[in-house]
Amino acid sequence: MAQSPEDNSNGPQDQSDLHIQPGGQSAPRSPSRAIQPEAAPPPPPRSRHARNPVVITINFLLSMAVLGIIVAGAALYWGKGEFDATGPLTEEKIFIVASGMSLPQIAAKLEDEGVITNSLVFEAGTRLFKNENKIKAGEYEFPLGISMKTVMEDLVGGRAVYHSVTFPEGWSSAQIINRLNANKILTGEISAIPAEGSLLPETYTFTRGTTKARIIEQMEKAMNDHIARIWEKRSQGLPIDTPEQLVILASIVEKETSKVDEHPRVASVFVNRLRKGMPLQSDPTILYGLFGGDAWTRDRSAITRSMLKEKNPYNTYQIKALPPGPIGNPSAAALEAVANPARTKDLYFVADGTGGHAFAESYKQHQRNVANWRKVEKEIRARQAAEKKKN
Repeated sequence: MAQSPEDNSNGPQDQSDLHIQPGGQSAPRSPSRAIQPEAAPPPPPRSRHARNPVVITINFLLSMAVLGIIVAGAALYWGKGEFDATGPLTEEKIFIVASGMSLPQIAAKLEDEGVITNSLVFEAGTRLFKNENKIKAGEYEFPLGISMKTVMEDLVGGRAVYHSVTFPEGWSSAQIINRLNANKILTGEISAIPAEGSLLPETYTFTRGTTKARIIEQMEKAMNDHIARIWEKRSQGLPIDTPEQLVILASIVEKETSKVDEHPRVASVFVNRLRKGMPLQSDPTILYGLFGGDAWTRDRSAITRSMLKEKNPYNTYQIKALPPGPIGNPSAAALEAVANPARTKDLYFVADGTGGHAFAESYKQHQRNVANWRKVEKEIRARQAAEKKKN
């Protein structure tokens, strides 16, 4: 008897649970076969696109690119560690970068002299920081264990070793040039002697390789700047008409006393004399008139009566005015003193035996000061003679 569709609700749900018997009739599968898994379907056929040479090439290139990125990242990580790591120096090292040296030359020299371990890492790191064209020539002092990064920063920042040269106040231009030319760190040579009074005597710092001409330029600029500033702020009513006269009188003040605190009072003596039309009567002017720039290499006390009487344009015992030019290069303090002298009526001064001077308004008072100095001078000579006998 035929069954309605509704009667199939109690029949088998999957044809796999039936076994087809001969004659077309299906019968349930045995329990053991029913629980066996079905065979997996075969893999799909390989796509024709995957076998395309272009695709193969692209896959290869992508693989190489990924590998390259990995290798580059590892190299960068290692290089950064080397660049920041403590260096091989075991003691301080002086290193000189000559003008015109390229980055590869500097890197190779750093490695050769044991400052760094790897010139290629130093060069690469410097380029990554975009400092390849910023390294400054000079002399550098590297401490022990300095890293490549710090070496680069020192070279780029110009943290070079600084040297100095000092020129005492009142030195002549010839003396200054002699000291410059004797310096072994400065380069070049100076043959022409600058004008007297055109150089400001001070201590000047410089790096190795600086030229002597450069120091002269700095000294001239410093003097011009000081003169302009001081002349602008000078006291009114001075018997000095030009900045050149300011320098001339300052050079005389400089040679008369080495005590800076006496400069304004010594300047007042000379200013008072100029106002009265009196000769300055300065011994250093005689020496300069006779010996020029070499005057200060001689014994200043060796002034004889014949020297006083000998005519020369700088002899302020004979002329009642300033000499025609400076007798040395005055300091800024001497220039300041002449531009703003002490307000006194002093017309005379003489050594007092202590390194300073005794000042006087009248000649009579001055004579007493001179007498006291003669006594002190006699005692000094007696002590020197006694010490000489002992030795």
